[in-house]
Amino acid sequence: MSLNPEPPRDCPLCPRLVEYRRENQGRNPDWFNGPAPSFGDPNARLLVAGLAPGRTGANRTGRPFTGDGAGWILYETLIRTGFATGVYEARPDDTLRLVDCMITNAVRCAPPGNKPLPVEEATCRPFLTARLAALPRLKVIVTLGDVSRRNVLKALGLKGTAAPPGHGVEATLGGYVILNSYHCSRLNTNTGRLTPAMFEAVFRRARELIDLAEV
Repeated sequence: MSLNPEPPRDCPLCPRLVEYRRENQGRNPDWFNGPAPSFGDPNARLLVAGLAPGRTGANRTGRPFTGDGAGWILYETLIRTGFATGVYEARPDDTLRLVDCMITNAVRCAPPGNKPLPVEEATCRPFLTARLAALPRLKVIVTLGDVSRRNVLKALGLKGTAAPPGHGVEATLGGYVILNSYHCSRLNTNTGRLTPAMFEAVFRRARELIDLAEV
């Protein structure tokens, strides 16, 4: 029997992340405080893979990239490129809906300092592998950041070095096109390392690749 692509609400697998979850539950009992489930279209041809939930983002709201700075550029870009409809208002009950797109994270629980340990990445990876396998029409995977790129490659049973890094770099592996982007964190966008135009270009390329795959 295949693994469920979404971990249980009280997943016990990573002791450090469980302890951090309990700390957050004690301080903010009204927050989601659990493994952030994937969000989007179960028939998506595009998967966007981040690294891990932010403490005050998905860990608070229960929806990937919702409630932190990175969510604004991500969801607004998805709306502009036709992968989302509605209005993003940084809360899970807004009108935003993903179209032909799903968003997930390599590590599903918020880590201290936004930095999961390699052992936590490896422990959570079977859920990422199952998530990929559960998308029957998947064609393109956009990886947000280099750690996400390596985790996606490993989830496909490949080495983390099987595809080169770099913003906008793409590789066809495991039956999918892996398309890299710098992470849409505030650090990258505020410093100009990642501009809105650069980020939008990645998703316009994803649209081209999906259209080509259907020809």
